Amino acid sequence: MGIFDIFSSDVAIDLGTANTLIHIKGKGIVLNEPSIVAFDRNTKKIIALGNKAKEMQGREHREIRVSRPMRDGVIADFEIAEGMIRAFIKQINTGAFSSRRIVIAVPSGVTEVEKRAVRDSAEHAGAKEVHLIAEPMAAAIGIGLDVEAPVGNMVIDIGGGTTEIAVIALSGIVNEESVRIAGDEMNNAIMQFFKKNYNLLIGERTAETIKCEVGSAVPLKEEITIQVKGRDLVGGIPKTAEVSSVEIREALNENIVQIIEAVKQTLERTPPELSADILDRGVMLTGGGALLKGLDERIKMETSLPVHVSDDPLTAVVRGAGKAIDHFHKYSKVFIRKRNY
Repeated sequence: MGIFDIFSSDVAIDLGTANTLIHIKGKGIVLNEPSIVAFDRNTKKIIALGNKAKEMQGREHREIRVSRPMRDGVIADFEIAEGMIRAFIKQINTGAFSSRRIVIAVPSGVTEVEKRAVRDSAEHAGAKEVHLIAEPMAAAIGIGLDVEAPVGNMVIDIGGGTTEIAVIALSGIVNEESVRIAGDEMNNAIMQFFKKNYNLLIGERTAETIKCEVGSAVPLKEEITIQVKGRDLVGGIPKTAEVSSVEIREALNENIVQIIEAVKQTLERTPPELSADILDRGVMLTGGGALLKGLDERIKMETSLPVHVSDDPLTAVVRGAGKAIDHFHKYSKVFIRKRNY
């Protein structure tokens, strides 16, 4: 390794709806923060981002706006997203930053317009060269699958905005399904459940906590109850409700069914040779949604396939994007080819 390699600043980014993770060549993962920005409404100046901005969420006054520039796995607010990428990069690099090469993971169902928005944001933030990689491909590389082999691997990556299902072989995606049902939709389902059944208004952060603590896809050995605080929709005053994991499972069921339907559709379109490989090797679950209690069991029940939750599923995509940038020429075939606009 030469002196220039040591100081090269090639960067891999998992620009997720829920979290942004950054990997620097030679250093590994250097940032893992929520994709949230707090800014001044008048000047648009960023006041806080990541964890600090998340603490402000739902508690801001009229001069401050807390925003999530990513929705459904893609950029919803171009200006704020660009500011967020720039600020995160500045946060991890105190010196002058000029990235030679950036690899960004995007949903496999992303449109040409959305790809262009991601590229432009990264270029405006200082990147000389931008490459995109599909999230399921990055996840497969991150968890150590041999994506170059003539063997079928199936990956289900459940993030904040999208669930990415892909069958991978020979450094390419054979078939894929990208559904905009994932962590955010589950949170939304929990919020709606409390409105409808308890006349209780709860925030996004509370819904996320409930999902992580008591959410499940199959009956638990011991069902759990949880105290939930919110605002009474009738009286307008703060109120507490006690709910069980059974009710939360019911609230999440429709989203889980839709994800499993998408898995089945992908399997139906898979060539028979690759189907045989998947039956032997099983399905890999990655992303934050993989941590939902019993989801692997539920998918196994519905598809009769072996299902494995990867180690550290939350960082699988950025680890894969990082490997792709560390061994750029080896993985050159896995990047999304740029079309001439």
